[in-house]
Amino acid sequence: MSGTTVNGESDAIVARLEDNVNRLKRESGGSSDIKIRELQIGLPGKKQVHAAIVSMEGLSDTHDLVRSLLEYGKTAARETADGEFSLPDYLMQFVIADSNVWKVSDFVELYDHLFAGNGILLLEGETVALCVSTQKINARQVEEPNVQSVVRGPREGFTEVLSWNMSMLRRKIRDRRLWAEPRKIGRVTQTNVLIVYLDGIVSMEVLEELRRRLDKIDIDGILESNYIEESIQDSQFSIFPTVSNSERPDVIAAQLLEGRVAILVDGTPFALVVPALFAQMFQSPEDYYQRSMFSSLIRMIRMLSFILAVFTPSLYIAVTTYHQELLPTILLYNLASQREGVPFPAFVEALIMEVTFEILREASVRMPRTIGQSISIVGTLVIGQASVEAGLVTAAMVIVVSITAIANFVMPAFNIGIAARMIRFVFMMIAASFGLFGLFLGMIVLVLRLCALRSFGVPYMSPLAPFIQSDQKDTLWRMPIPFMKKRPENVAKRNVIRQK
Repeated sequence: MSGTTVNGESDAIVARLEDNVNRLKRESGGSSDIKIRELQIGLPGKKQVHAAIVSMEGLSDTHDLVRSLLEYGKTAARETADGEFSLPDYLMQFVIADSNVWKVSDFVELYDHLFAGNGILLLEGETVALCVSTQKINARQVEEPNVQSVVRGPREGFTEVLSWNMSMLRRKIRDRRLWAEPRKIGRVTQTNVLIVYLDGIVSMEVLEELRRRLDKIDIDGILESNYIEESIQDSQFSIFPTVSNSERPDVIAAQLLEGRVAILVDGTPFALVVPALFAQMFQSPEDYYQRSMFSSLIRMIRMLSFILAVFTPSLYIAVTTYHQELLPTILLYNLASQREGVPFPAFVEALIMEVTFEILREASVRMPRTIGQSISIVGTLVIGQASVEAGLVTAAMVIVVSITAIANFVMPAFNIGIAARMIRFVFMMIAASFGLFGLFLGMIVLVLRLCALRSFGVPYMSPLAPFIQSDQKDTLWRMPIPFMKKRPENVAKRNVIRQK
């Protein structure tokens, strides 16, 4: 049964074609991109029927549909038209060549199909309309991902078209258990969203929790996957990401095989994955395309880089301000001689350099590509050298900030790099106030906070805390693939065995 619109008018399509066309024009404000083509069609032995084809300019291509209707008389089944088929059924069976044709009986469903790029056929005397797949997709083609590039591995990345992204996953996982649940989120945008998982492997607790959180979203529009990410994450104000994302189909396929759930959003090349764990942020797809010994070494370097990115400036501030006795005598003399002409304490010196580097980083991102790289190089070299010569900062501080910045780029997950940048400033203030004592106390608080986090019911620090012995084969290091016989136990709880 059809509902009613805001003004009390029924949603149902009426038999009078003129009334349906007038309503479309009225409710769309006469928008110029809504094209209405009126024409005469008919059945053999019957008078012609007045019809109208409604489509969206730039989203639909109704040329084949119009040609099929105008040339329908050439079909071989015209003698079966009388008495056996209604006009909509006859057109679906014998006239319209497209395989995707639906009946719609109300304007709510009509608008959903129309704004998705499908063509709508309205008929005089019929209370149903035909929706024909006439979508014309104008989108970026499949390209190599810009952010998560690899030396060895697939070169294809997701695009902004939801159907293409799902097809790329189908190419990776050719199994009937790969299920995709559709959703429409956003009262105004009506954004198509897919919940993708492997039946029989996925954790049902995680899947049910994800469904519940998605159903609670009540917002006018979804323009990018981050709208959904912020709505479903466990802790709204945590700087550590509890929902991961990727623009690589091979990464999403690997996560699905481990028992995780992916969320594909129409209009963005970044897919979301839950649950997301801390150790997962240091894993790159290239880890599994190179030999295990090399992959393990690189993974441990990434974790060391995270520690350097977070603690290097604060450790320098604490030692040079409160604990000079920990430094070798020659190094202490060198640092003291460098600081003779610097008017600022170590904390202010580090803060100036870190803020300057953050400004340069953002400027290089926003600048046009032709000059962005030049600006970043010139800014880093010239400003750093000029600051030392002007006596505003020491050369040692420039080295510390440079090591910190380089280490920040080593991490494969961009969002964990953002977390490291934010924590760095907090630890700098703690080190300037309380020295190494405050620094170590802050580390303890940070570890406790990480251990308290959860991602869709899964402990964020697992399999390290709680410690799971079988999952250590792919955490701090990676064992050869023949040795990784099980999926992560904290994620895939129903079907843990990966290989025999």
